[in-house]
Amino acid sequence: MVFGRQLQIGIWLLAAAAGLLLSVFFAVSYGAKELTLSAVWSAVWHYDPGLTSHQIVHDLRLPRVLGAAVIGMAFGTAGAMMQGVTRNPMADTGILGINAGSAAVVALSFAFIPGVSYLQLMLLSFAGAALATLLILLLGSATPGGLTSMKLTIAGAVIAAMLHSFSTGVAIYFDLSQDLAFWYAGGVGGITWAHLQLITPVIILAMIGAILLGRPITFLSLGDESAINLGIRVRYIKVIALTLVVILAGVSVSAAGSISFVGLVVPHMARRLIGVDYRAVIPLSALLGAILLVWADLASRIVQPPREFAIGAMVAMVGVPFFLYLARREGREL
Repeated sequence: MVFGRQLQIGIWLLAAAAGLLLSVFFAVSYGAKELTLSAVWSAVWHYDPGLTSHQIVHDLRLPRVLGAAVIGMAFGTAGAMMQGVTRNPMADTGILGINAGSAAVVALSFAFIPGVSYLQLMLLSFAGAALATLLILLLGSATPGGLTSMKLTIAGAVIAAMLHSFSTGVAIYFDLSQDLAFWYAGGVGGITWAHLQLITPVIILAMIGAILLGRPITFLSLGDESAINLGIRVRYIKVIALTLVVILAGVSVSAAGSISFVGLVVPHMARRLIGVDYRAVIPLSALLGAILLVWADLASRIVQPPREFAIGAMVAMVGVPFFLYLARREGREL
């Protein structure tokens, strides 16, 4: 029985990895100028800067698509960890306001630190995500009864609204509306190889840490008392898990803007496919998040070429109905 379960998990993980690989090749091949898979393969492995098709693949599409994949992995991992640690099925870095914290600090950096480097922006984005997380936890814990899943959701919505209003005020006062439009809408069109060199190692290390926490997060998802009885250091695990979530959210927002709902949708899909063992849920959520964001980016490019839609809007077309469904289901269960 155990072997059969492990085989099923392995099959789904391999299928998701294969699906991501095919999605990346398709997304790189398709666009304003369609390219054959052989041309893409040649551009990747035998790059010739003298060929226009190779330049399109190597300099424009490949960093963009790989950026979407890496950031989708980050949001998927962060969402799975948040849902497991908080036992809140509606947890997501965008919905709970963590992305808004990053975006608010980005707005301040544009206003007061002109010419800020990308590395500095990434660190500031991380700081904003950490501050937003702290505010959400303090607000959610301030009422009688302590922090619950519903209080966490409400606190996140309040903090997100406050930070969005603050960012808008900063943008209007300092005339940053055009600069910040990207961060609100979300997009991976501006990602370059230099960006990938900075964000990919950070995201991979954070994901490895998240996977290593899979077993204790599985116990936490059953409730704090059950986890304590099983020998889990609950507060210690929660602090580490939320730190990793903040890192993943901060780095991702610094590169692609505030994209919501990826971390909401894909953990539910992963649990439906392979159960509640977070040692498997986290990596599968990462792969599914990457697939979702790669396809969302492709859709944003092909809906009305040569114009591009915001990738955040494409994800929201899936995420908003799913969020409303979850909210209605949770409301019935209260």
